[in-house]
Amino acid sequence: MAAQRRNLMQSHQSWTDDLPLCQMCGVGTAPNCVYGPDGKGTQSHPNEDGHLRFRGEDGCFLYGVFNGYDGNRVASFASQCLTAELLLGQLNSSHTDGDVRKILTQAFDVVEKSYFETIDDALAEKAHLSNYVLPHNENVSFHQLSPQNQKVQERLKELEQEVSGGATAVVALILNNKLYIANVGTNRALLCKSTSDGQNQVLQIGRPHSTDNEEELQRLAALGVDSTRVRQAAQIAGQSSTRRLGDYPVKFNYNEIDVLSAAKTTPIIAEPEIHGSQSLDGVTGFLLLMSEGLMNALESAHGPEQANQEIVAMVAAELAQQSSLEAVAQSVVERVKRLHHDVFASGRQRATLCSRHEDMTLLIRTLNYPLADAALTPTQGGRIYPVSVPYSNSQSTSKTSVTLSLVMPSQSTLTNGTNTASTLEEGTPTPGQSPTATLQSTNTQTQSSSSSSGDGSLFRQRGSQAAQPDETGRVPPYVDFSQFYRLWGSDHSDGHSTQGGLGPQ
Repeated sequence: MAAQRRNLMQSHQSWTDDLPLCQMCGVGTAPNCVYGPDGKGTQSHPNEDGHLRFRGEDGCFLYGVFNGYDGNRVASFASQCLTAELLLGQLNSSHTDGDVRKILTQAFDVVEKSYFETIDDALAEKAHLSNYVLPHNENVSFHQLSPQNQKVQERLKELEQEVSGGATAVVALILNNKLYIANVGTNRALLCKSTSDGQNQVLQIGRPHSTDNEEELQRLAALGVDSTRVRQAAQIAGQSSTRRLGDYPVKFNYNEIDVLSAAKTTPIIAEPEIHGSQSLDGVTGFLLLMSEGLMNALESAHGPEQANQEIVAMVAAELAQQSSLEAVAQSVVERVKRLHHDVFASGRQRATLCSRHEDMTLLIRTLNYPLADAALTPTQGGRIYPVSVPYSNSQSTSKTSVTLSLVMPSQSTLTNGTNTASTLEEGTPTPGQSPTATLQSTNTQTQSSSSSSGDGSLFRQRGSQAAQPDETGRVPPYVDFSQFYRLWGSDHSDGHSTQGGLGPQ
């Protein structure tokens, strides 16, 4: 069996090619990026995220987002193996909640053990070659070694890379119209539900297994680990997660890691924390599964306080305007990517937190939530939800934040848990009203072109009634550019007549 798994990994075959994809979800992705001084971004490594979205038998659906690191081997393996362990007849509608929890836990355990079996040969070769390595001498460089020793060193480096790496995972299972969330690590699951009174309730399901999670710190302390040192270090072997799949060096050599050396047994585990079951009967809304890179990018740009509400507002806005879930998910990811980049380019206080971002993945699963056939305007029942976008004017040292008004199909406010927190600003148009402006500046110190003339009469106010066409079929213009033409003429005439230049002749 181990040999079969190794062969499958090496041939890049999938165990789940025959399973149908779920058509009620969409996935958006973006690769990692490091910004240079000129604001241009470059990708520092191949995309290491993974995901799954399958429809099984007996009304069973499985979704997952995997955040890989030090390569995509573990994320790729886990997405295939976990699907095979859950959707090839293991689950059916007769299973109780306890049965489902047990099957999910066992599936993660099998994934972990199966992955380590695939690197058995590499570990054996690594141990064998280590016997031929000369004792470390700082005075001897690599090029001073004999050709044979150089080859051994190069091969050992390849093997070290092959057995390293890991992944965190957040998995959603829907069975008997009940939702189960299994989480290992620092990805995130959000459930947005429209309540009976017309509100959208945002629920974060579970907490990330990170070095600032009190329950995880207590678990590590019970194993003999100094939790205070873990909190201060903020990372364990380069990662903030305290639970992960794979990562052989950390799992089997933890006693060589300073902050974990006092542990009585393996402190970094792959056991999932399972939340459920939550009935989806009568629920209208959507489920979001997000990689750590996506949420970190948004929180770096705008802070963590309203990150959940903000990502839900973006998704709902795109659902109101897009007819494809793939387009919705990708648009939201691109929007987060742009927000992150614009904060870096702005040079403001949070710019130092936005010099880079990791791979980003967003999976959206709708729950009786309608997709738009076309863009929904406020007069058609939509609602304006502002999303603040940092903006920097290269011609000025002043900075401003521009609010882009996004249309949402709901007439409700967003709540986090049971606490209502409206995302609407004062003066936001309500359904049935037309917005007075869809682009507003929140920095009153930054001058706009409309006020630079002094009297603010660059634009005429449009009447409440739409202008009627004349006998030629044309409608009178409602934007007056005559003052612009006069200003342009005075600045560019160079003493010559402006006749024949800009403006109506």
